[in-house]
Amino acid sequence: MNSLLSPRDFVRESLELHLFFGRIMKEHSIFLEAGFVAKDAAYAQQAEMFKCQFAVVLQEAVVLANGVVSMETLNSGESITDKTLRAEQITQELSGINIESAITTEELRLTPNAGIDQPQLEAQVTALNQKAIDLTKALVLFKTKILEGMLQLKLFTFNFPLLIIHIRREALFYIQHLERLQRRMVVDFVQEANEEEKFWNRQMAEHAKFISHLLDPTESDLIVKANNFAVQFDRLELLTQGGEEGTKTLGQLTQETIMSTRAFRDFKAAGTEGLLTCKIKSIIIPLLADHVLREANHYLRILNRSKRDLQL
Repeated sequence: MNSLLSPRDFVRESLELHLFFGRIMKEHSIFLEAGFVAKDAAYAQQAEMFKCQFAVVLQEAVVLANGVVSMETLNSGESITDKTLRAEQITQELSGINIESAITTEELRLTPNAGIDQPQLEAQVTALNQKAIDLTKALVLFKTKILEGMLQLKLFTFNFPLLIIHIRREALFYIQHLERLQRRMVVDFVQEANEEEKFWNRQMAEHAKFISHLLDPTESDLIVKANNFAVQFDRLELLTQGGEEGTKTLGQLTQETIMSTRAFRDFKAAGTEGLLTCKIKSIIIPLLADHVLREANHYLRILNRSKRDLQL
């Protein structure tokens, strides 16, 4: 680790992280709530509580982020896409779960970094980070309780056990990044690039597997494409772990991963649009489709930053 983050970088990086992961955690809570059966109304109520609390975190981040976050982040499609509002509205209609789309509308109006220091923001962002850490740790415990109940045949939900493991892993990753920011730590570019690729290649592979299993059996062409992406990202994850073909350099792996992630992002974007226009048969809730699209956009921004920082 090198020097400490400057106050400006601390504020910007923290708020960019919340715009992405704060929304992701809010939506995890929605997916959990939508997956419970009537008998487990208490679990659904707890998920609803988390959804509301993360909405507060996201709302606060949006207010603080105006004129602070980078144009690169705003243009990346990682926090919202051109499909997010429609996905929220249709998901609310289908599930009956209230989704605070006003936050999304407000986020669409964000302006990029104006280069003006706002000293008061550091204390506000530090407090927001701690609030998010505490809340996300509680959500991790809730997800763990759900997973244990499922594996012990004491709880039924329409979410796969692997999906619970998957979203729990993302919550822990959010906490890890927030705790690093709270310590004002500047990360080593090479180390960070390797850790991010290990993490997100695994997540992308699991996205492909979820898509494959949630599509209607008649959508055979899309199922084949999803399975092919799963194979690609399983292989990329193995390579980042130093497995087969481990002689590839980080730069070579990053270049290959950018190509695979861009193709998968395009597949997800087309799939999300297909779901929103009733052209694809599945049991994929529309907001989940937009959710995984945004995660691919986030990963692409990280990969492109790695390519630039490492001068690949």
